[in-house]
Amino acid sequence: MLTCLHISNVVLIDKLNLEFGAGLNILTGETGAGKSILLDALSLALGGRADAGLVRHGTDMATVIAEFDTINDAVTGIMNEYGIENEDGMLVLRRTLGTDGKSRAWVNDTPVSVKTLKVIGDELVEVHGQFANHALLNPAMHRNALDDFATKNIAGFDDLLKNVRDAYHTYNSALVRLDEVQDFLAKSAMEQEFLEHNVAELRALNVKPGEEQELSDRRTDIINAQKNATILNDAVAAMGRGGDTLDAQIFAVAHILERIKTDPNPYSEQIDALYNAAEMVANVAGQIAPDDIDTDTVDSIEERLFAIRAVARKHHVVADELPNKLAEMEVALNTINNSDAELKKLKSDVIKSKQHYDTLAKKLTNERMTAATELRTQILRELPDLKLGNADFSVEIGETSPGATGHDDITFMIKTNPGMPFAPLHKSASGGELARLMLALRVVLAGENTAHTFIFDEVDTGISGATASAVGNRLNRLAAGSQALVITHSAQVAGFADKHFKIEKTSNGEITTTNVHEITGEDRLNEIARIISGAKITPESLATAKTLIK
Repeated sequence: MLTCLHISNVVLIDKLNLEFGAGLNILTGETGAGKSILLDALSLALGGRADAGLVRHGTDMATVIAEFDTINDAVTGIMNEYGIENEDGMLVLRRTLGTDGKSRAWVNDTPVSVKTLKVIGDELVEVHGQFANHALLNPAMHRNALDDFATKNIAGFDDLLKNVRDAYHTYNSALVRLDEVQDFLAKSAMEQEFLEHNVAELRALNVKPGEEQELSDRRTDIINAQKNATILNDAVAAMGRGGDTLDAQIFAVAHILERIKTDPNPYSEQIDALYNAAEMVANVAGQIAPDDIDTDTVDSIEERLFAIRAVARKHHVVADELPNKLAEMEVALNTINNSDAELKKLKSDVIKSKQHYDTLAKKLTNERMTAATELRTQILRELPDLKLGNADFSVEIGETSPGATGHDDITFMIKTNPGMPFAPLHKSASGGELARLMLALRVVLAGENTAHTFIFDEVDTGISGATASAVGNRLNRLAAGSQALVITHSAQVAGFADKHFKIEKTSNGEITTTNVHEITGEDRLNEIARIISGAKITPESLATAKTLIK
């Protein structure tokens, strides 16, 4: 619901702060007072077209702020999509417009494009008037409108809609799968030999995940062992330079020292040490002698690694993905080899799911026909009181391509005079007549419409008396479940107001300003009397005004 509208520097408006309420908000004023300026300002805040001519003369920038205290699920979804915060449930739309024609937009202080602002604005407010491009004039919206009406009036209709949607998704999925397989088979029939060869090659190679790394590590270990063996051989050889081994040379030195003729031998300790050293050197030489390395093992590892990496390059994958590549090719080959059975099954799935969908879609069509009949009955009931007694309304249900909402093409049709053919709603009426038709449709379709604001302009064009009273009554009914802002010249319509605002234009000879303020009590009575009798308020017009205030 629109709670506040703040306007600065828009045409004749200097600064204006309006607080609207739930129910029916009526705006009245003399011709030329600036009612259209008010709508232009609100349109700016809702993402409407920006015209630099709207900026008040002598100022640099116009600003309009619209505050809403209730938003619907569609708006919440849009806000979530664009990352717009909504912590307290309030929604503030702000738009600025410069004299250069450039404008900027914000939603809850988050900068947005004007397109995003309009998408949100269209979900919040619906404008009905001579030049308004409102939702019900768009044939694409007629199916949703009829389905909303059917949901309120036909038990189980909402479940039927869901079942049709689910059945279509099942059918469409089966159809897509069949197309994919047929397309695959057409392309892959020529590749069968290629697949067979590669599957056989990959199966024979039988690569395990992690095998390449394991082989690479083993090869590194063996290469390092070969290098170490060379070093060890060099060390052993160094112990035997000159012909004798190092331990033999040390042993020979000890043996020579034993030949000393002194008793006891003064070098007995050194001799024992030499014998021990000789034994130790002999042990070390035995320990560092390298083992024989199996060159065949290295060759087999090299060969396996080469084969794995060559096949991986061939299929443009890393080695660890070869098992997955094999599984993928096996599936493809299996599909080709079993194509007849697979195609037969998929075609059967498509036929069965289509039959199920068609059954539900036909039932949906029948229910829509029932809803269309009831909708026509209820709308025709509204038309005579709105001075549209010669008009007729119907819902045309044609056939279109299958979709998630069935295969019905819905168009609201109207004829305004007897003997004339039915024509689509948006081509058959204009001006106040169209506004009253929209009012009748909205009263019937809206039900208990919440979180929505309706704006009606020129809904009272060309009517008076009982017809105007009927319009006021229906506006009141519509606004009871939501909110309506109505600009009117009709005293009968004004009498139904929950809140009444007066639009006035004042001038000091140099500056002209439009002001709007809420009126109550005597002021409201006088304003309705003015609408009845003109500039001069008479006792008779005051008396009549009292009877009109509801």
